[in-house]
Amino acid sequence: MYKYGYSELKLPIYYIDSFTEKVFQGNPAAVVLVKENLDVKTMQSIAFENNLSETAFVNIALSPYLIRWFTPTVEVDLCGHATLASARILFDEYLPGDCFQIIFDSKKRGTLTAFKKGDLIYLNFPVDQPEEVEQNNIIIEGLGEKPIKTYKGKDDYLAVFDDEEIIQTMAPDFKKLSKLDSRGLIITAPGEGVDFVSRFFSPQSGVDEDPVTGSAYTLMIPYWYGKLGKRKFTARQLSFRSGHVECELIEGRVLIGGKTARYLEGKILIQ
Repeated sequence: MYKYGYSELKLPIYYIDSFTEKVFQGNPAAVVLVKENLDVKTMQSIAFENNLSETAFVNIALSPYLIRWFTPTVEVDLCGHATLASARILFDEYLPGDCFQIIFDSKKRGTLTAFKKGDLIYLNFPVDQPEEVEQNNIIIEGLGEKPIKTYKGKDDYLAVFDDEEIIQTMAPDFKKLSKLDSRGLIITAPGEGVDFVSRFFSPQSGVDEDPVTGSAYTLMIPYWYGKLGKRKFTARQLSFRSGHVECELIEGRVLIGGKTARYLEGKILIQ
């Protein structure tokens, strides 16, 4: 296990913009590849230094690959866009050209897979079934709008509205939202030109607004299946960077698909 002061540490690092085909759009993630487990302090410090919504650490010496995700301030149980970014790097740099599927092992959510289909990479994640809860005053005051209904999953709240413009123009009070007892808050509504739109706020996890949140679709897809009665969806996240997501509900799982754009590659150097 690497620790500060023990030896020089050099690790490959990549920056990928997820759920977009153009750099400077979608959600940027850092991917760090390791062959030994790093201690949590080192991983958290690297994520803080990167200052992106997520940094993924992938141990390529293990089978399946062990993957962990860190915001600048905390480790999280599940992250979609950084897993998508990790899959892109593994497909590009470490796997044979005829390989179309990757298996990851995660600490809290078990086996996760990623596979290529055309110019998209799909994530196969477990469903997070939404359960309706009473309206939450922190959400109402933090958003300045009352949702039609509010739900909660394993990680996040889901606040439902009836109009895309409300989602687009929402100006949250992040200080108030930081008091929520959850990883974050998703807001969603029917979309114009897509099945649904959303935004994601997570100040309590060190990220005021996440540009495109892959794991949030594990909660939204079963919700929209119940409303629209279909299993395949197109979705758009209305952050300032924006991103496009292809979604499908299968038995107990969700498929979350998107394009990626490579932005940076280099090495981390720690003495």
